[in-house]
Amino acid sequence: MPRLCAGERWDLVWNFAEGWQGIGRESQVPCLLEAHDIPFVFSDPLVCALTLHKAMCKRVVRDLGLPTPRFAVVDTVAQLRDLDLEYPLFAKPLAEGTSKGVDRNSKIVDADALAHVTARLLDRFGQSVLIEEFLPGREVTVGIVGTGAAARAVAVLEVVLLAGADAEVYTQRNKDECESLVQYRLADGEFAREAEALALAVWRGIGARDGGRVDLRVDARGVLSVIEVNPLPGMHPTHSDLPIMATLAGMSFEALVGAILDSALSRS
Repeated sequence: MPRLCAGERWDLVWNFAEGWQGIGRESQVPCLLEAHDIPFVFSDPLVCALTLHKAMCKRVVRDLGLPTPRFAVVDTVAQLRDLDLEYPLFAKPLAEGTSKGVDRNSKIVDADALAHVTARLLDRFGQSVLIEEFLPGREVTVGIVGTGAAARAVAVLEVVLLAGADAEVYTQRNKDECESLVQYRLADGEFAREAEALALAVWRGIGARDGGRVDLRVDARGVLSVIEVNPLPGMHPTHSDLPIMATLAGMSFEALVGAILDSALSRS
C-alpha cells in the first residue's frame, strides 16, 4: 500500500491477497489495482466478493440453472425455528476459506446438534452461518485455467478420506494434515467429464478468470452439485489442490503458473 500511494506501478501483479477484514475483504486489493489501472492475475473485485459470500454465490449458481444444495443463512439461533431443510444438514461460516469452521461436527443430524453448532460458529467467527442440505456422495474439486470461452479444466481431483481422518467431511483438520489423512486421485470417465462441464459452466457463468477451482459433491440422487468456487486458489506446489491435481495430470508447476499468466496477459 505505501508503495502504491507513493506512485509506484507494475506491469502485472500476481494477486494472492485475501484482504484485511470484512465480508468483501478478498476484493479489496483487486479494487485498489483496478482504481490505479494496474493489471493483475486472477478474478476481478466482483467475483472475489461474490464467491467469498457463499450464499450469494449459490444464489447466482442457482439462477444460472445449475445444481447446488438447498440452503439457508442464519444470524441467530432463534432463526433455526423457521428452517425448511431436510436432515442431515451441513453448517459452516458464511465467508471463510480453507475449511475454516468445518470439523467433524459440521454434518448435523438433529435440531439439538444444529443449535449447538450454529451457536458455536456464530460466536467464533462473528458472521452469519450457512446451513445446507448435506451431500453424501463423492467429493471432487475441478481445477480450471483460463477465462471465458478459453477456460479449460486441468483435472478433476477426488478427495478420498483415509483411516484416522474426520469421516464424511473434508474438514480443516483433514486439509491441514492431508499428507496422512487424505488420498488425492484423479477422477476419469463420464463422471469426470460431467464434473468438468458443470465446473466450467459455473466458472464462465460467474465470470471468474485465469485460474482457480470449483468444488463439487454428489447428492443423494447421484447428481453432481456445486459447493463452492475458489477464484484465489492456493498455489503451494505440493500442498494446494490445484498444483497437486496439475502434477497428477502431468502438468508441471511451472506450466500451471505459465497458463495462469498467459490468461492474465491476454487482457493487457
